Amino acid sequence: MPSGVRLRLLFQDEARFGCISDQRRCWAPWPLRPVVGQQIVRQFVYGLAAVSPLDGQLCSLVLPWVDAQAMSLFLDHTAAQFPNQHCLMLLDGAGWHTAAGLEIPPTIHLLRLPAYSPELNPVEHIWDHLRENYLSNRTFATLDAVVKQLCVGLHNLHQQPGLVRSMTSFDWLKTLSLTLN
Repeated sequence: MPSGVRLRLLFQDEARFGCISDQRRCWAPWPLRPVVGQQIVRQFVYGLAAVSPLDGQLCSLVLPWVDAQAMSLFLDHTAAQFPNQHCLMLLDGAGWHTAAGLEIPPTIHLLRLPAYSPELNPVEHIWDHLRENYLSNRTFATLDAVVKQLCVGLHNLHQQPGLVRSMTSFDWLKTLSLTLN
């Protein structure tokens, strides 16, 4: 890697979103009981996100499926969002992260997180925030409505790097020293 190139730490993950209702706690004045709709429709889309916890920058896509081709597309999208930077991307051990057909841009280096450790991945908090604030206690008539609401939530997070940083900048990340030797 040439000298003077900035190093960026990213965490990546994907999540499935669909028309199955996500019931969460909600508030209602006493003595009323909130009524929440419920449905089970097995149609899904996938959100892919990479977060830079140290500055709250977020890169995301909503895709109809996940595989090596979709992951390659996401990696290209991420590399384009952070030009002139080398990205160290930590991710889980999903099959498409290590598939033979995965095309990794030269400015991205993938590093696997330990197995069975989602608590180490800050992107999990992004998914919780989206489910809690944009998708919970609602029923969606179509998968397009889910996609639209998911995109609204992701767009709002893109506009609020301070909020993203507050959700994803774990204490142990603040102690890292990212230097190239």
